[in-house]
Amino acid sequence: MTDGSRIPGFYRLPLSERLSLVAERSGLPRAELEAAFARGGLDAEKADKLVENVLGTYALPFGVALNVRVNARDHLVPMVVEEPSVIAAASNAARMIRASGGFHAEIGEALMTAQVQIASVADPAEAVAHLVNAKPKLMELARAAVPNLVARGGGPREIDVRDLGSGMLVLHVYVDCRDAMGANLVNCIAEAVGPSAAELARGVLGLRILSNLCDRRLVRVRCRVHPRELGLSTKATHSHERPAIDPPSEPPRAAASEPPPAPGEAWVDGRVVAERIVLASRFAELDPYRAATHNKGVMNGVDAVVLATGNDFRAVEAGAHAYAARSGRYAPLVVWRRDGEDLTGELEMPLALGTVGGTLRVHPVAQAALKLMRVSGADELAMVAASAGMASNLAALRALATEGIQRGHMSLHARSVAVAAGALGSEVELVALTIADQGSVTVEAATRALASLRLPAS
Repeated sequence: MTDGSRIPGFYRLPLSERLSLVAERSGLPRAELEAAFARGGLDAEKADKLVENVLGTYALPFGVALNVRVNARDHLVPMVVEEPSVIAAASNAARMIRASGGFHAEIGEALMTAQVQIASVADPAEAVAHLVNAKPKLMELARAAVPNLVARGGGPREIDVRDLGSGMLVLHVYVDCRDAMGANLVNCIAEAVGPSAAELARGVLGLRILSNLCDRRLVRVRCRVHPRELGLSTKATHSHERPAIDPPSEPPRAAASEPPPAPGEAWVDGRVVAERIVLASRFAELDPYRAATHNKGVMNGVDAVVLATGNDFRAVEAGAHAYAARSGRYAPLVVWRRDGEDLTGELEMPLALGTVGGTLRVHPVAQAALKLMRVSGADELAMVAASAGMASNLAALRALATEGIQRGHMSLHARSVAVAAGALGSEVELVALTIADQGSVTVEAATRALASLRLPAS
């Protein structure tokens, strides 16, 4: 796809037309998509073979984020999430970023870490020396543990030994897992190398398992946003109300470039929005309490893609937050700055994803998600997922820095509330619109609106 992810008005289309359009843009047969989504893609019998004590399955909404262009290539981005506004917000922010060239992403080395713990070491310095000298032997043991991975061009690449103090050492084996997330492969290597490593160190063999702090599998994403994309209308209590941050001193753009505000609303200039986003980003850099919520905005997008593609979102979350705290102080995964007139963003995070193995072998929706994304492998999947995270963070900051997070979020949440009140079919949108306009997005308000809607015409 070159412009296949840009579909204006997509959300207004009936579900059936959305399916047809996504099938057309992705090259997937519509029948294959429909079959994948039947009963959430997983019946109870198949689920019973995946986990224990199964009673049934639990479905979540599957949607696509639009407008995502990564390294000059378009992607329809599958997202599985229960929270209203996440997909819409990511799509909107991706559209703003797209207008300035899209996302630019890269992954250097892509290595997972196998850890071998060795305790009760009497002479740590001597033990480290023995282990370092034995690296060729240990590498042979590691390669022998994963012959199929080695045959595919992957396998162990490097060994490192660290003295943790108190008579404890840890040996790291760094592994190229190719297009697999690699947990099982890495664990096999740790268990194969462990006994010999402990013997060489004259210590007690401890844990042998991967680390989810995969800081040798980092994805980096950059983007640029022109202020004209950031401006928006927002409700103002008084017509003379002015922004909390004064606009920059540059002369205003031509009025034609700014849409007129709707009645009862005020226009917030894009340059002001950019300054507020930078200020919000700085807040996250200085305060870990804010950084936690800042990063939750990133993970809204990342986790939704991870779930849709059958990957392990718990591992991704653990790695992301550990990486955010690597300096000893919890910090944001993405920061925003001004570069001349433009807003620029930079994201860096560990992201271990796979396009083969695991749930992907059995879950038809995960398989369909990868097909409609049209990614070439695990590295490209990670870059797209990280870009979705960056878009989600930008959307959240833009909302927080202007109208507040609740206005747009609650407008979309109103549909769920309308359904909970018993609205059916076309009633859902009518009831949602009513309670959103009233500013009372509750089941009680929706019940009243629904009753009024159903009153017979006089």
